[in-house]
Amino acid sequence: MNYNQITVGIVTFKSENVIFNCLKSIKKIKNIIIFDNSNDKELEIKIKKKYPKIKFFLSKKNLGYGVANNQIIKKSKTPYIFILSPDVILKKNCEQNLLKSVKKIKDFSILAPISQYKHYDLYKEDLSEAEGVQGFAMLINKKKIIQIGMFDKNIFLYAEEKDLCRRLRLNQQKIYIDKKAKVFHLSAKSSNIGFEFDKCRNWHFMWSQVYYDKKYFNIMIVYIKFILLLFPQLLKIIFYAITFNKNEVINKFMRFSGTVNSLLGKKSWYRPKFKSY
Repeated sequence: MNYNQITVGIVTFKSENVIFNCLKSIKKIKNIIIFDNSNDKELEIKIKKKYPKIKFFLSKKNLGYGVANNQIIKKSKTPYIFILSPDVILKKNCEQNLLKSVKKIKDFSILAPISQYKHYDLYKEDLSEAEGVQGFAMLINKKKIIQIGMFDKNIFLYAEEKDLCRRLRLNQQKIYIDKKAKVFHLSAKSSNIGFEFDKCRNWHFMWSQVYYDKKYFNIMIVYIKFILLLFPQLLKIIFYAITFNKNEVINKFMRFSGTVNSLLGKKSWYRPKFKSY
């Protein structure tokens, strides 16, 4: 196992503000694929000028995070893919530590570094098996991910890695976290389309939660749970309306709409609006 057997895969969506810091932090892995969901031709030109060896793919249609990563998995020529969000920066020796861990454990489906957040504090060992990992940075075993069907194509945004990890565990596959491999995650900074991105995140956060629960849990309990959640969501919309907080009214309505659409079994249809050049 060496760096030539790994491809870094990055899905971008109007990510010019953050992608160059991400690329700058990648020191050892030379195979890099960027799949752009916003058909950003200007970004392609800028990246190709600075990093001519990067493979850059433009998508005329916004496929969402999981499906775009499926495209990267298919296009990659290496047995391992290091999936990164564009707002992630690798800390010193992150790649080296991941490679050391791969050589130790050998049989794995996902190996993830940790970020500045406290998601993995419950694990005492530097290298530990985990129930699931955060999707902004994870080294995946291509063969094993393909065997379980890759990312769920129905999920546009949020819960795609949660669903992937659950299916891996159901198939007795191993997921690890490496506390020696560290990244810095800016969180929710992967796109520069402003409030439109907030609207999209709120809608899909709820749609995906409902979809995930309907997929794996008792359907009646799921419906009761989220129907009851609609009432406080409505109260929040009313509260922010009477306090003239327009942005919060919109955000809370997007959550309400995402919940209702998913409960009704409608596809994940909402897409952010942005200028395309």
